[in-house]
This record gives sequence, C-alpha cells and structure tokens, in this order.
Amino acid sequence: MTVYLVGAGPGDPGLMTARALELIAAADVIVYDRLIPDSALSGARADVELIYAGKEGGGESVAQVDITRLLVSHGTSGRAVVRLKGGDPFVFGRGGEEAEALREAGVPFEVVPGITAGVAGPAYAGIPVTHRDLASAVAFVTGHEDPVKSSSAIDWGALAAFPGTLVFYMGVRQLGAIAERLMDGGRDPAEPAAVVERGTLPDQRVVAGTLRTIAGLAASEGVRAPAVALVGEVAGLGERLEWFTGARPLAGLSVAVTRARAQASGLADRLRRLGAVVIEAPAIRIVPLDGPAPDLSRYDLVCLTSPNGVRLLFERLAVAGLDARALAGAQVAAIGPGTALALRSFGVIADVVPPERFVAEGLVEALAGVPVSRALVARAAEARDVLVDALRERGAEVDVLALYETVAEPLDEAQLTAVAEADYVTFTSSSTVRFLLESAGGDGWRLAGRLVSIGPVTSDALRSYGLAPDVEASRHDIDGLVEALVADASAPAAT
Repeated sequence: MTVYLVGAGPGDPGLMTARALELIAAADVIVYDRLIPDSALSGARADVELIYAGKEGGGESVAQVDITRLLVSHGTSGRAVVRLKGGDPFVFGRGGEEAEALREAGVPFEVVPGITAGVAGPAYAGIPVTHRDLASAVAFVTGHEDPVKSSSAIDWGALAAFPGTLVFYMGVRQLGAIAERLMDGGRDPAEPAAVVERGTLPDQRVVAGTLRTIAGLAASEGVRAPAVALVGEVAGLGERLEWFTGARPLAGLSVAVTRARAQASGLADRLRRLGAVVIEAPAIRIVPLDGPAPDLSRYDLVCLTSPNGVRLLFERLAVAGLDARALAGAQVAAIGPGTALALRSFGVIADVVPPERFVAEGLVEALAGVPVSRALVARAAEARDVLVDALRERGAEVDVLALYETVAEPLDEAQLTAVAEADYVTFTSSSTVRFLLESAGGDGWRLAGRLVSIGPVTSDALRSYGLAPDVEASRHDIDGLVEALVADASAPAAT
C-alpha cells in the first residue's frame, strides 16, 4: 500500500483539499499532527487507527525519528496510511525528511499539498504576500531557529536586503531577536510588520506595527503560537483590506455542538463561517440496525422522521437492488425540510412536509387531510410514538421500521470542560441533552453559557434535568437553530 503525505491546510476546515478529504475517508491508519483543523478527522472511518504525532514548542513532542519509524512500519503492513500535517507537508513540515525515509525503505508514497499558513494567514488578515506595486517577491523563513546562535543557517544580511515580503513561521518567541538582526542588516525599522495568530480560524488575531515595534506589540498583546510574522510594505495593507473578522455576527463567541459527529460538521461549518469558535463535543452516535429492505409496495404512506432515517432506508434498498422507484406507489412524508432535502438527494420529492413545526405533532397536523390505510414509519428505535399513535387512531395499519439507535458517545474531560465554559451550547435532540448530561455525570456539573434548543421536545428534555433553555428555535431545524442563536447573540441583552 501507499503512505500519503497530506497537507491539512492552515486551520479553516473549508480550506482542506478534496483529495485530502478523500484519502482521510479511505485510510486504514492516520498519523496526525497537532495543528490540523478540528474537524479534519470527522470523515474518517469508524475503524481507522488514529495515531497522534504532534509537536508543540516548549512542550511534549513525538520525536521525528519515532514518527518516521511509524510511517515505515505501517507503510509496509499492507494498509493505506495517511500522514496528516498542518499546512503543506513540504513547507516547514518535515515532509521531505519523511519522504526520504520512505523511499529508502522502499515504501511507495504520494504527496498531497495543502495551503500553507504563510500565505493563508496573511490572506485572511487582508495582507497579500505579493503585490505588483509593493512586493514582487516573497521569502518564507523558519523563525524556529535561534537567530543569535553562532552557527545560524540563515544569512541575515542577505535576508535584510531581500527586496520583498519576509514571512516567518514559528517565530513568535524569537520575534525580538529576528527584528534586531534584520535592522542590524540594514532593514528599515519603519517598514510595516504584522503578526497573524491562529490565521484562518474564527479567533484569528492580527497585531500590526513596524519592524521596530512589532515584537513589543506582540508581547504586550500576548500573541502565542501558532502564528506567522510578516515584514514588508504589504503588511500595511491589512487595515484597509481586512475582511475576515468584525462583521461576522458570532465573532469572538464559542459555541458547543453536541450532535453526532457525522451530522455535526455541517452545523459546525456554518457556525464557523459566522465567526464562532466551534467546540465539537458529539454526545451521541448513530448506530445503524441490521435488517432487510421493507416491501414498500404494501404502503400508501411512508413517513421519514430524520435525515439519518432517509440515508439508512436507501442503504437497505440499495442492498436489495432497489432505488427511489420502490416508493412510486406511496405518498412520502418528511418531518421537516432537512429530511425533505435528504430525500431529494435520492431523487424523491416529499409529498407532505409540515409548514412550520418540524416535530411529530407538526407532521400529524400536516397529514390530517391525507387518506391513509397502511403506513410505514421509518425512524430511530427510541423515537416517540406520537405519529404512530395518531395514525392508528385514524384507523390506519401502521408498521414501524427501526433503522438506527442513538447511543452515548463518551466525552473526555477536556471536551466537557470546553462545553461547560462555552458561550453557547446547542442541543439538536432530546438524546443530545440526555447523553451529554450523563457523560458529564453528577449534579455538580454546570454549563456557564446560554443553552440553545432546536425545538420544544428538546426544551422539555432540558427542563427534565432542571435546565431552562435560553433560546428555542421557532423553526425546528438546523436553519432555525442557527437563526435563533444569531438573533440572541445580536440582541442588546446578550452583549
């Protein structure tokens, strides 16, 4: 098999390449670094072997020789191995060293480039690293090397004279010494400079100044890694071209997402685009149940109560060699627009969708005028029986098809602490409430932030645990939840 040296980009999950996501989804083994996007592994298989191989300046690190040994060992085991690295594997990522070791061991490898932080971070800060009028060249330099050591590999005099933009990686702790060496080499102390901390992430910070002042400003602002520093005329464009921060309604707020990992990424991505720092803490996991495909020709009404149910129903149909045509003789009802959208992805347009309340009670109302004699309700094993009971009261014969069950996904102490300290905690079902609180354990655990519920059933679950929802979506779907959260965050009382 092959070892793939994959760049995960600078931090924003939306900047990961399609090839990177494809390889992550197919990998048997993923050896990953610290500075990969939070959701980078969400598309990995459930049975993948995950191996952390991060490095942290001033902290504990996995030695490079051990990482290389891991890659060679797994690369010769016949499994597909992804070496997932922040940024680009060949830009200060030790990817060249790993490729050399793999070649020497006779292990096939491929390189998947990623967007490097030295370009992406400045871009998100409104700073182009090149500019026709201001900088026709750019140099990328490691700032990890101590610039005052006698055997520096960097020609500081030549670097000071470089006619373009200088971008320093991993140079926060050495920024003062870097600036001194550049000025000693003749670089203009008044030249614009900037530091971009956590570039492309929702909590990105930019500190701007001059070559003379930038180290002191970064220190006074408490700038920490990961960060890149820039020196050059283009650094002065940041204030005029800044586009990423400020205008987004959730900027500076942390939001915990508790829904299942497979479904969390869409909500998390939307929240990030709105400026939130997203804490992914999946309290639940969807477990498909085994069973044959149903004979849909027996029913004049088929009800779907979640996107998960849609997906798993069509998986069963596919195994039996069937597709959307199996539903041709029935009216199809969806509990809400999210479920209707999932149906549409399989070529089915729902006949019935509640206009407002996207809960079982709303679907019962929407079906009031629909004739039905025999119905199939495809749902989770533990779902409420509101819809089933209502159809039976109308005289219909109703079969329930349990396609999946929702089980607890244990959270570690760090995740629980992050959720407890978040500005907002979102709940998208009663099971997210129950399993999160059970995972936390004990009555002493408290949530400091505002609690956001997707609808009345979820709100009732919160109240059953003695918690009052601060925000309840008027539309009981993800769109409604996001709208309600943004409205609350924008309200004067929330500021």
